[in-house]
Amino acid sequence: MIVTGLSLTTLATLVGLVCVLRAFQLFLDFRRLLASIHHLPGYRTIISASSMLGHLFPPIPLLNLGHDHFWLSKHAPFAERGLDIISVATCWPKATGLLLIADVNVIKDIVWSRGGRFPKPLELYTALAFFGKNIIASEGSEWKRYRKIVAPAFSERNNRLVWDATTEIMLDLFDTMWAGQQEVVVDHSVDLTLPIALFVIGAAGFGRSISWKEDAVIPLGHQLTFKDAIHIVSQNITLPLLVPRWVMGLTKHFRHTRLAFDELHRYLTEMIHERQGSQQEHNHDLLSSLLSANDNNDSSKDDVKLSDSELIGNIFIFLVAGHETTAHTLSFAFGLLALHPDKQEEMYQHIKSVLPDGRIPTYDDMPSLTYSSAVFNETMRMFPPASVVPKLSAEDTTFTLTDANGTMKTVVVPKGVELELDITGVHYNPKYWEDPFVFKPERFLGDWSRDAFLPFSAGSRGCVGRKFSETEAAAVLTILISRYTISIKDEPQFAGETYEQRKARVLNARSKITLSPTRLPLVFRRRT
Repeated sequence: MIVTGLSLTTLATLVGLVCVLRAFQLFLDFRRLLASIHHLPGYRTIISASSMLGHLFPPIPLLNLGHDHFWLSKHAPFAERGLDIISVATCWPKATGLLLIADVNVIKDIVWSRGGRFPKPLELYTALAFFGKNIIASEGSEWKRYRKIVAPAFSERNNRLVWDATTEIMLDLFDTMWAGQQEVVVDHSVDLTLPIALFVIGAAGFGRSISWKEDAVIPLGHQLTFKDAIHIVSQNITLPLLVPRWVMGLTKHFRHTRLAFDELHRYLTEMIHERQGSQQEHNHDLLSSLLSANDNNDSSKDDVKLSDSELIGNIFIFLVAGHETTAHTLSFAFGLLALHPDKQEEMYQHIKSVLPDGRIPTYDDMPSLTYSSAVFNETMRMFPPASVVPKLSAEDTTFTLTDANGTMKTVVVPKGVELELDITGVHYNPKYWEDPFVFKPERFLGDWSRDAFLPFSAGSRGCVGRKFSETEAAAVLTILISRYTISIKDEPQFAGETYEQRKARVLNARSKITLSPTRLPLVFRRRT
């Protein structure tokens, strides 16, 4: 049999030769890499299996916002080596040198640097630019343009809107979905928190209010609800990059995922058209800022113009990344409060002291509801949404830090080395946090190391939606705990487990776009 003029034997021989030559090139690249970084502290060699195809074929960009091995190891690798910088050499899928960093001062040097010394490696964020370029998958002047466009939407006026929208959504939940029930069982906490967070950002960010009953109905002209389309897309964000569109029709899972991407794009387009045809004023929300920058008739904003794909891309990233981060953190917060009923009671008593008459809290009460904010912060410390923030050393540089014995160390970093800011490593570093494995919301009620708290990253690239998320979370936690207690659902198959085994089971986590609980079953009981 002849294939394109070659016998199968000859073709197989050629393919084998290409593989051998590529493997030899990888070996040479790896040797050069070892020669350049073997002097770095805590040196070790690992094999990365992030892509089975490696670089024998053209590289496939994969999302790299958080890895389970960073989350699982916490600060242990740094403690073993006595220094909060570890050098790593990987030889697969390509020869790469990188530094894992859990030192606050070094991280501050990186995130506050100017002149593009430590840019974001954009190839790792390709999956997040599927619908179009956006504020997360961008660098330099492009990122500054996006930031300038969206920053006005994250104002004090909008924060008040966030609180009011969250309150309305929680009360609608109690009055409709949970009406007449003394006990509500939720098989997985994200089934509750994902719609809450999506409804909030939809209402406060995009003027798209959805009731709990409306969300259960698929709108005319669609095959999935808005919530389901976003959830499926976020769970399969890299799939369209790895699989050609025609292949996406071969299996049921692929077809369902392709449908979700198409449905989400349709929803986003409809959202834009509805707002463009609306006579209502929404001058203070995010969608208005994005649409204003996309207005081709406004020549005064040529310096911040958004193309149609950039408009869709930024709406997508704020919807998906924005609501997922808060939703997963709230899920973990519910689980931690359920596992620590003493802390839950402290929180309830604090809320009662601020709201003795039992009234519904307002945004003006938020500064006094310190325990609610402390629970959210402690949850983000223990379960940071992104376990690692990747950077790149664009030039030769040096870092200075002290080791476990207090001895000053200088680390010389060559150009081209990847820098992984290990957020989990910092959050579990006993140098900054006493008893880092213990759930202690009260640590955020006094003095605490703000530089060592990095769930929203830090520096000039810190999350623009931080206050949005904090406001929403404080409102959800306050309103919920004031009316309900939370406990872990008892299940017969786990009847004999110890407290520690239960804790490990329900707080088990994994990383996709953000860190999320694997399965966290809860029971909510109405307070008498």
